[in-house]
Amino acid sequence: MYEIKAKRILNPTVTMMDIYAPLVARKAEPGQFIILRVDEDGERIPLTVAGYDRQAGTVKIIFQIVGATTMKLNQKEVGESLADFCGPLGRATETDGLKKVCIIGGGVGCAIALPVAQKLHELGCEVHSVVGFRNKELLILEDEFKACSSKLTVMTDDGSYGRQGVVTSPLKEALEAGEKYDMIIAIGPIVMMKFVVATARPFGTPVTVSMNPIMIDGTGMCGGCRLTVGGKTKFACVDGPDFDGYEVDFDEAMDRSRMYCDFEAHAREEECNLLRMEVK
Repeated sequence: MYEIKAKRILNPTVTMMDIYAPLVARKAEPGQFIILRVDEDGERIPLTVAGYDRQAGTVKIIFQIVGATTMKLNQKEVGESLADFCGPLGRATETDGLKKVCIIGGGVGCAIALPVAQKLHELGCEVHSVVGFRNKELLILEDEFKACSSKLTVMTDDGSYGRQGVVTSPLKEALEAGEKYDMIIAIGPIVMMKFVVATARPFGTPVTVSMNPIMIDGTGMCGGCRLTVGGKTKFACVDGPDFDGYEVDFDEAMDRSRMYCDFEAHAREEECNLLRMEVK
């Protein structure tokens, strides 16, 4: 069993946990993910590694409460355990040879972007970070990004914190001002990554995107995480989750991401009903 060693509420819908999983912690790298089950009867869900402590044997996960399983996970407290915690899976983010990088994170995608930014900072890379949220209440990990970024821009949709607007605005300004990045790494909603690629395209700056579609087994057998990349079928769990942003078919990815929304909404409502019964 995999014990929860720490739990921290980052905002009303996002929670961070440290899970004791020494074998995973020993090998985990930024960009990789794990698949967990909350209990023996639970579904398998993928969560990207948000950090790790090899000495303590813990792996950090950050998740948004959006469905039945993340609701169950959020009910767990320190000292309780998870049924399964498998990983690390996928390919780590490539960092070799990068000297100057722009990291762009959107919403809970910032949890995935942070360990990448931290790793690049440790390697001596100049990191410019742009993070975006709907409003101030949903802001997460600002201090952590400040610690590993030579420049940090915070964007909110409503202007309640930082600058008002979208993450592509400061990116476009920087590129037009002559900033030369070895790589732009974008992690967040699919539509955000699509527009980051569109913004960078006229300047020819390489873009890496992290794709996190529906996954079941995490080994490429089920095909649930398939994407079209460069006109070919790829599997995010084994070929990714990082891909060349210029080659990803984002429209197809968005269509596939909406396929199970009705099922997830039903499962979430069922879980809410169970919680109401427990409260009574």
